[in-house]
Amino acid sequence: MATAAEANSNDGFSKEHEEWKEERGENPTTSQSSSTEQNTEPKPVCLIVLGMAGSGKTTFVQRLTAYLHSRKTPPYVINLDPAVHEVPFPANIDIRDTVNYKEVMKQYGLGPNGGIVTSLNLFATRFDQVMKFIEKKQSNHQYVLIDTPGQIEVFTWSASGTIITEALASSFPCVVVYLMDTSRSVSPVTFMSNMLYACSILYKTKLPFIVAMNKTDIIDHSFAVEWMQDFEVFQDALNQETSYVVGVSAVTGSGLDELFVHVADAAKEYETEYRPEYERLHRELAEAQSQKQKEQLERLRKDMGAVSMETAAPNGTFIQNSHDSSFKNLLVDLIFTRGNPEDAEEDEESDTDDIDHTVTEESKEAGAFGNFLKERREIVEVRNKKSS
Repeated sequence: MATAAEANSNDGFSKEHEEWKEERGENPTTSQSSSTEQNTEPKPVCLIVLGMAGSGKTTFVQRLTAYLHSRKTPPYVINLDPAVHEVPFPANIDIRDTVNYKEVMKQYGLGPNGGIVTSLNLFATRFDQVMKFIEKKQSNHQYVLIDTPGQIEVFTWSASGTIITEALASSFPCVVVYLMDTSRSVSPVTFMSNMLYACSILYKTKLPFIVAMNKTDIIDHSFAVEWMQDFEVFQDALNQETSYVVGVSAVTGSGLDELFVHVADAAKEYETEYRPEYERLHRELAEAQSQKQKEQLERLRKDMGAVSMETAAPNGTFIQNSHDSSFKNLLVDLIFTRGNPEDAEEDEESDTDDIDHTVTEESKEAGAFGNFLKERREIVEVRNKKSS
């Protein structure tokens, strides 16, 4: 009986002890279960969309946003391009609200590329606040879409790219989507350039990497897949490319003879291959403009109605038939002068029309050249006096 009583007392003590541990948070079973619940909480997947300028990143993010909205899983969208004029998707966080791209260019005396990189660097110093916003909304979204600028060097060597990718990867599952312009990658040289950039970002970020061949509505991407899977096919395509490589020295001038040999070969290639293509494009453009002009004339003639009576022209002459060539020329003049032929005559008149600009420029050049010779003569005389 004593033993049973001791056992009951021990059981009661152990239960009380476990309850006391639970109150203090020292119960390992309870703490493990709570930590497991925290770890199993779903986190959104961050898609970092990278790519060369013009590859269609912003349009791709817009399409992804529309696709996820259609599946009733709206994403959390972040725009990191400070120089974009308009964002065609609803952005939850926009870098333009924080950093003024044009002011950065003015204050730091930078060009467009330097302004974008510096804007990203400034924004990266406050990226911890972006992380807090994402963490607050993580239960409401399955995906976080991040649109980036076309200056791909931000994520190849700039510190801001490393800060952004490491901050995201430390808290959320991240995937890099490298967008390639399929229509501009048909050349083996440009394709290899894109692949080298992709490899550079892959080894820089050390994150799961997906190459997305964009603009397949223009050209199919099967050739790129074949090049990546079969090196011999890519080598054959590369051998068909004409490229010129020459070693030169800007200091000593060595290699310039070989350079101009290649220049002559390249000029011949231009005449035989490139120029016909340019001429074809020029003809197509001229035909399109001519067709547009004809449509405008036809539309104007319909708006004016059939002109059967004599029509007076601005110069006082009369046109008997609306289908006459002179009438068409009149319509063309009216279109380009917007019905005010006198304005064109006023534009042609100028206060300086009676001045021979060639003579004026030559006189200025002669004076400047004379001053130059005078200065050089003085320098030579001073140098001769010192040497004597």
